[in-house]
Amino acid sequence: MKNPVNNVVKSARVKRSLQCAASVLLGMTLGQASFAADFTKKEWQVVGTWATLENYKQHELPFWTETLPELSDGAITANMKDYTNVGMSGFETMRLLKLGTFDAVHALTSYTAQDAPALEGIDLAGVIQDFGQYREAMAAYKPVIERELKEKFNAKMLMLYTFPKQQFFCNFGSKDATAVHLADLEGRKLRTYSTSIGDFIEGLGASAITLPFAEVVPALQKGVADCGATGVMPAYNAKWYQVVTHNVRVNIGFAATFLAINFKTWDALSPDTQKLMEAEAAKVEDAIWESTQALNDLAALCNTTGPCEKGEPGGIVAVELNDDDQERVKVAVNVVLKRWAKRCGKECAMEWNETIGNVLGVQAPVE
Repeated sequence: MKNPVNNVVKSARVKRSLQCAASVLLGMTLGQASFAADFTKKEWQVVGTWATLENYKQHELPFWTETLPELSDGAITANMKDYTNVGMSGFETMRLLKLGTFDAVHALTSYTAQDAPALEGIDLAGVIQDFGQYREAMAAYKPVIERELKEKFNAKMLMLYTFPKQQFFCNFGSKDATAVHLADLEGRKLRTYSTSIGDFIEGLGASAITLPFAEVVPALQKGVADCGATGVMPAYNAKWYQVVTHNVRVNIGFAATFLAINFKTWDALSPDTQKLMEAEAAKVEDAIWESTQALNDLAALCNTTGPCEKGEPGGIVAVELNDDDQERVKVAVNVVLKRWAKRCGKECAMEWNETIGNVLGVQAPVE
């Protein structure tokens, strides 16, 4: 069985190679060769997401260290580190981007919402359950994200993409899947990484505890947490299946992620450099969306029964939602929307209703 994720990645790399070759041939035909464009020579200081995950390995890192250097004839190079290397939270890296310490940062909207609550609006926990609908909602909210990055961080958004579905991974012992429901989460301690997911957890009657990704496995082992919220493929890559028994398949988010460029850096670039980066960023964005859908499908198998092209299947039990569970999701979503609307303010909530709300047919309370 062929790995659909690898197929997507290989296809994207073949396309980039062909495009690069076509550009070179066109320049030679016109007698311009490497003088066809004026690229700004610069070593970029870049922060990516997590080096162990697919977005970084297959898309973010190649974009900065292969694609842009090749197409700019070596003018663009990058000193790139991931979140683990820099040892900072999302809002900390964005504050340093604003100061110009970093030239470019890949960051999750939920990780940077502390300084810009409106950014959290694209990933409100539990609100969007369908992956296809999520991209439609993101397109509707894109102007808001662009504005927030410009006003709060003096940054230009160059890319907007996602991680695989975010779900709960829990310890329920040897319970059969049909015996587990969202009601079983009541009173338990669930790991969160955002305020919105914390609201959703509390809306389900559970307790939210904030833990960095690297600390979740030992927390689950020691009973500090009963469940963890994370992406379905990151859970497999980090071997959560060794310390949990069930995957509760309620989609609590998709981890919206952007690439932001410091505007002072951006404005200093030649028009040719800006055009190149915008064009290539759009291709990478599309490739990530395509590969993420494949990862969603692959992770569903890898975490449970297999087959799994990435290794041995995790063997944990998949828990699908029944009608009662769906009603509990609605109750929790109401908590999420109400609390977020209060944090973000009246105008922010109205803007959400006119964009994402219209796509979903859902409205946040406006007070």
